[in-house]
Amino acid sequence: MNQLKSITNGFLIFSLIFTAVSCKNQKKDTNEIIESKEMSTIEKKEFGTTNNDEKVSLYTLTNDNGMKVEIMTLGGIITSLTAPDKNGTYADVVLGFDVLEPYLEAHPYFGALIGRYGNRIANGKFALDGVEYKLTSDGSTQLHGGRVGFDKAVWTVLNAAVIDGVATLKLKYISKDGEEGYPGKLESIVTYTLDDEDTVQVQYEATTDKKTVVNLTQHSYFNLSGDFSKDILDHEVMINADTYTPVDTGLIPTGEIAMVEGTPFDFRTPKAVGKEINADNEQIKNGGGYDHNWVLTNQNDGIRLVASAYHPTSGRLLEVFSSEPGIQFYTGNFLDATLPGKNGGTYDKRSGLCMETQHYPDSPNKPNFPSTELRPGEKYTTTTSFKFSIK
Repeated sequence: MNQLKSITNGFLIFSLIFTAVSCKNQKKDTNEIIESKEMSTIEKKEFGTTNNDEKVSLYTLTNDNGMKVEIMTLGGIITSLTAPDKNGTYADVVLGFDVLEPYLEAHPYFGALIGRYGNRIANGKFALDGVEYKLTSDGSTQLHGGRVGFDKAVWTVLNAAVIDGVATLKLKYISKDGEEGYPGKLESIVTYTLDDEDTVQVQYEATTDKKTVVNLTQHSYFNLSGDFSKDILDHEVMINADTYTPVDTGLIPTGEIAMVEGTPFDFRTPKAVGKEINADNEQIKNGGGYDHNWVLTNQNDGIRLVASAYHPTSGRLLEVFSSEPGIQFYTGNFLDATLPGKNGGTYDKRSGLCMETQHYPDSPNKPNFPSTELRPGEKYTTTTSFKFSIK
């Protein structure tokens, strides 16, 4: 797997392509090929403006094979990701929208970077060194960083280039001290890369000036069929975990670490998502399907294979590699056909699945869970890769 290296000598190709688009307050859009080396390219276009008149750009990373991933500066959102099927036909395999406007409204975090704390924090509060911090929330629980989390911020582009043949986009966001109730000014840097092995890598870094908690993740919804009118119940999923964290009816972990053996949560051997998703099981009922954190094995081994999803009809295989201790497997239980799909239609229940690598939900309130604390002088670093191939 290609790693980021220093920028080598190369050449720049600049060209302008003007095409009509339907973005907010724009009749025309400008596509700029920032850099091209052989077939790998970085292309930029303006994607519209937010409700606060902040400009949003969309970057397209392309590898030598023709695979593409589109990422916008709003929320670092992956808006599109193409992967080939067994016949070599490329199709978009992530849920999202064709234009900016729906991303500015309420949506289920399609493709977004999540922070300052991915997943749930019970009662919207936690304590550090005896000091209690009350978080913003729409109820008793804070989800995915609060009302205005990292998914709603416009990130700054630090670099967009082809580095040693690898299309690379580096983004930065500075979260102010007290933002959404969290202590400390947190500077987060996320680097997306697309290499010629059809791997999208997400590398996270963060530093703080005051003790805080941090748990960053990526929230793409995958449907490997490439047909969003179909559900993901036929996808065969593997999760490399012997245990998981059961939840209460509010989807907050109880603190228990439970064995998956003999339960619908055993994905150690690949099985169809739909096989036991409607089982007569308390945890399945609590989640409305799968919406739980699995405790991944080999947590001291760094980046390793943690999960996979396979679509038998298309032959597309997604393998997830990560250095994180947990993964939230979510089966789109709350999608309800109210949101517009790409190229028409709507997103029905279970039309996408998420594999959110993470520390465990509510860790700041669960001393037996791996710590999510970050102190001044320390650096938070974690890496997750999504590798696509044909099986």
